[in-house]
Amino acid sequence: MSADSGVPTYRGIGGLYEVESTEDGLPIEAILSGTMIRTNPLLTWKYLAAIAAAAEGATINRGHSVIAEMERHFPRVWTLTQNVDGFHRAAGSQNVIEIHGNMRSLSCMGCTYRRNLDETAGLQIPPRCPACDDILRPDVVLFEEALPEDSLRSLQRQLETGFSVVFSIGTSGLFPYIQEPIAAARRRGVPTIEINPDETIISSMVDYQLQLGAADALQQIWQRYSLAN
Repeated sequence: MSADSGVPTYRGIGGLYEVESTEDGLPIEAILSGTMIRTNPLLTWKYLAAIAAAAEGATINRGHSVIAEMERHFPRVWTLTQNVDGFHRAAGSQNVIEIHGNMRSLSCMGCTYRRNLDETAGLQIPPRCPACDDILRPDVVLFEEALPEDSLRSLQRQLETGFSVVFSIGTSGLFPYIQEPIAAARRRGVPTIEINPDETIISSMVDYQLQLGAADALQQIWQRYSLAN
């Protein structure tokens, strides 16, 4: 979804996940892990800051706005996202399940202190808690960490209720919980659509595939729906 905003897709060509090891000699999965931020927070934050810097200045795109408009128009629209940029909420969507958390807030690893983060420019690396001087970490799910239980419960409730149509937009679908909404829709005989310029694991599961970017496809869909209604 956020590729059209200029946010790099880190599983894409030339991204961090395309190399066996980083310049520090470790896989990115090891560096961005729960273990590493506890034992070597400086190293983890070095890469978190690089990721944040690559997206600095990016903002919502038309695709985010269309989804927010759909939510206001239809009785029930929910968005499950792996993105941690917070753009869906910034665009006005309320029913958002941020399954991997949100990079726009920090929490102390030693106490209950929490703060919002508008930008990483000028942030001390690693940032420290003004209350107890422990390390602050972004409210995201790192490797080796469990998904947030409240998000999983919300996802399960929505899947049990079901939907009239399910879209998969711009995701490689590598995680089973990202594939599950499509799989659940297929079991119910509900139409499924993938929007993605590339073939993915999900491509063979859906009824329709639009090989377009998210913003372009969603704008066209919304425009045609609006003209027809």
